[in-house]
Amino acid sequence: MTQTTETWLTQEAFERLQEELADRSGPRRAQIVKRIEAAREEGDLKENGGYHAAKEEQGKNEARVKVLTHLLENAKIGAPPATEGEVAQGQVVTVRLVEFNEEETFLLGSREEAATASISVYSPTSPLGAAVLGRKVGTSVSYTTPAGKTLNVEILKAEPYTG
Repeated sequence: MTQTTETWLTQEAFERLQEELADRSGPRRAQIVKRIEAAREEGDLKENGGYHAAKEEQGKNEARVKVLTHLLENAKIGAPPATEGEVAQGQVVTVRLVEFNEEETFLLGSREEAATASISVYSPTSPLGAAVLGRKVGTSVSYTTPAGKTLNVEILKAEPYTG
Protein backbone atom coordinates (compact mmCIF):
# COMPACT_ATOMS: atom_id res chain seq x y z
CA MET A 1 0.00 0.00 0.00
CA THR A 2 1.76 3.14 -1.19
CA GLN A 3 0.52 6.46 0.05
CA THR A 4 1.86 9.96 -0.31
CA THR A 5 2.55 11.30 3.14
CA GLU A 6 1.94 14.88 4.05
CA THR A 7 3.39 16.57 7.09
CA TRP A 8 0.70 17.33 9.61
CA LEU A 9 1.57 19.38 12.68
CA THR A 10 -0.35 20.34 15.76
CA GLN A 11 -0.81 24.08 16.24
CA GLU A 12 1.67 23.92 19.14
CA ALA A 13 4.35 22.23 17.02
CA PHE A 14 3.78 24.70 14.18
CA GLU A 15 4.22 27.66 16.54
CA ARG A 16 7.30 26.11 18.17
CA LEU A 17 8.90 25.60 14.75
CA GLN A 18 8.04 29.18 13.72
CA GLU A 19 9.84 30.41 16.86
CA GLU A 20 12.84 28.22 16.10
CA LEU A 21 12.98 29.54 12.53
CA ALA A 22 12.78 33.15 13.75
CA ASP A 23 15.66 32.51 16.17
CA ARG A 24 17.82 30.67 13.64
CA SER A 25 17.32 33.23 10.87
CA GLY A 26 17.68 36.21 13.20
CA PRO A 27 19.63 36.31 16.48
CA ARG A 28 21.42 32.96 16.12
CA ARG A 29 22.52 33.76 12.55
CA ALA A 30 23.88 37.14 13.71
CA GLN A 31 25.79 35.52 16.60
CA ILE A 32 27.45 33.03 14.26
CA VAL A 33 28.44 35.80 11.84
CA LYS A 34 30.03 37.73 14.72
CA ARG A 35 32.02 34.64 15.78
CA ILE A 36 33.24 34.15 12.20
CA GLU A 37 34.29 37.81 11.97
CA ALA A 38 36.11 37.64 15.32
CA ALA A 39 37.92 34.46 14.27
CA ARG A 40 38.94 36.08 10.95
CA GLU A 41 40.57 38.92 12.85
CA GLU A 42 42.82 36.38 14.59
CA GLY A 43 44.73 35.84 11.36
CA ASP A 44 45.65 32.58 9.60
CA LEU A 45 42.38 30.78 8.81
CA LYS A 46 44.00 27.45 7.91
CA GLU A 47 44.77 26.60 11.51
CA ASN A 48 42.06 28.62 13.21
CA GLY A 49 39.84 26.11 15.04
CA GLY A 50 37.36 28.76 16.16
CA TYR A 51 36.82 29.91 12.59
CA HIS A 52 36.27 26.38 11.29
CA ALA A 53 33.90 25.53 14.15
CA ALA A 54 31.87 28.70 13.53
CA LYS A 55 31.70 28.00 9.78
CA GLU A 56 30.51 24.45 10.48
CA GLU A 57 27.88 25.77 12.88
CA GLN A 58 26.83 28.28 10.22
CA GLY A 59 26.35 25.49 7.70
CA LYS A 60 24.26 23.42 10.10
CA ASN A 61 22.17 26.45 11.05
CA GLU A 62 21.51 27.38 7.41
CA ALA A 63 20.55 23.77 6.61
CA ARG A 64 18.05 23.76 9.49
CA VAL A 65 16.66 27.13 8.31
CA LYS A 66 16.01 25.60 4.87
CA VAL A 67 14.35 22.53 6.38
CA LEU A 68 12.16 24.61 8.69
CA THR A 69 11.21 27.04 5.92
CA HIS A 70 10.16 24.20 3.62
CA LEU A 71 8.35 22.37 6.41
CA LEU A 72 6.41 25.43 7.57
CA GLU A 73 5.48 26.45 4.02
CA ASN A 74 4.12 22.99 3.23
CA ALA A 75 2.82 21.63 6.55
CA LYS A 76 -0.82 21.24 7.28
CA ILE A 77 -2.07 22.19 10.73
CA GLY A 78 -4.38 19.94 12.66
CA ALA A 79 -5.07 16.31 11.93
CA PRO A 80 -5.69 14.75 8.55
CA PRO A 81 -9.19 13.59 7.80
CA ALA A 82 -9.58 10.06 9.04
CA THR A 83 -12.05 7.36 8.25
CA GLU A 84 -13.54 5.83 11.38
CA GLY A 85 -11.62 2.70 12.32
CA GLU A 86 -8.73 3.39 9.93
CA VAL A 87 -5.17 4.35 10.91
CA ALA A 88 -4.13 7.85 9.83
CA GLN A 89 -1.46 10.39 10.70
CA GLY A 90 -2.14 12.26 13.91
CA GLN A 91 -3.62 9.23 15.62
CA VAL A 92 -2.54 7.27 18.65
CA VAL A 93 -2.24 3.70 17.47
CA THR A 94 -2.15 0.59 19.64
CA VAL A 95 -0.83 -2.60 18.09
CA ARG A 96 -0.15 -6.08 19.42
CA LEU A 97 3.25 -7.44 18.46
CA VAL A 98 2.24 -11.02 17.70
CA GLU A 99 5.68 -12.64 18.15
CA PHE A 100 6.10 -11.13 21.62
CA ASN A 101 2.40 -10.98 22.64
CA GLU A 102 3.02 -7.38 23.73
CA GLU A 103 1.12 -4.19 23.04
CA GLU A 104 2.73 -0.98 21.87
CA THR A 105 1.06 2.42 21.70
CA PHE A 106 2.49 5.29 19.67
CA LEU A 107 1.60 8.49 17.85
CA LEU A 108 1.75 8.19 14.09
CA GLY A 109 3.17 11.59 13.21
CA SER A 110 6.13 13.67 12.11
CA ARG A 111 9.42 13.69 13.96
CA GLU A 112 8.77 17.35 14.70
CA GLU A 113 5.94 16.25 17.01
CA ALA A 114 8.33 14.00 18.97
CA ALA A 115 9.88 16.96 20.78
CA THR A 116 6.71 17.62 22.77
CA ALA A 117 4.75 14.35 22.60
CA SER A 118 4.26 12.40 25.80
CA ILE A 119 4.38 9.07 23.95
CA SER A 120 6.63 7.49 21.33
CA VAL A 121 6.25 8.94 17.85
CA TYR A 122 6.61 6.82 14.72
CA SER A 123 6.87 8.43 11.32
CA PRO A 124 4.39 7.31 8.68
CA THR A 125 7.46 6.45 6.57
CA SER A 126 9.01 4.19 9.24
CA PRO A 127 8.59 0.45 8.64
CA LEU A 128 5.88 0.07 11.31
CA GLY A 129 4.23 3.39 10.46
CA ALA A 130 4.06 2.57 6.75
CA ALA A 131 2.70 -0.91 7.52
CA VAL A 132 -0.24 0.36 9.59
CA LEU A 133 -1.02 3.63 7.76
CA GLY A 134 -4.39 3.38 6.01
CA ARG A 135 -5.18 -0.03 7.50
CA LYS A 136 -8.34 -0.81 9.41
CA VAL A 137 -8.49 -1.55 13.13
CA GLY A 138 -8.59 -5.33 13.60
CA THR A 139 -6.29 -5.94 10.62
CA SER A 140 -3.09 -7.96 10.95
CA VAL A 141 -0.10 -6.87 8.91
CA SER A 142 3.57 -7.79 8.69
CA TYR A 143 6.52 -5.48 8.18
CA THR A 144 10.28 -5.79 7.95
CA THR A 145 12.41 -4.12 10.62
CA PRO A 146 15.59 -2.22 9.69
CA ALA A 147 17.50 -5.28 10.97
CA GLY A 148 15.75 -7.43 8.34
CA LYS A 149 13.42 -9.33 10.69
CA THR A 150 9.76 -9.71 9.71
CA LEU A 151 7.29 -8.95 12.48
CA ASN A 152 3.53 -9.31 12.58
CA VAL A 153 1.25 -6.81 14.28
CA GLU A 154 -2.46 -6.65 14.89
CA ILE A 155 -3.97 -3.16 14.92
CA LEU A 156 -6.02 -2.86 18.09
CA LYS A 157 -6.95 0.85 18.24
CA ALA A 158 -6.56 4.11 16.32
CA GLU A 159 -7.73 7.24 18.11
CA PRO A 160 -7.20 10.98 17.55
CA TYR A 161 -4.18 12.45 19.35
CA THR A 162 -5.18 15.01 21.92
CA GLY A 163 -1.73 16.03 23.08
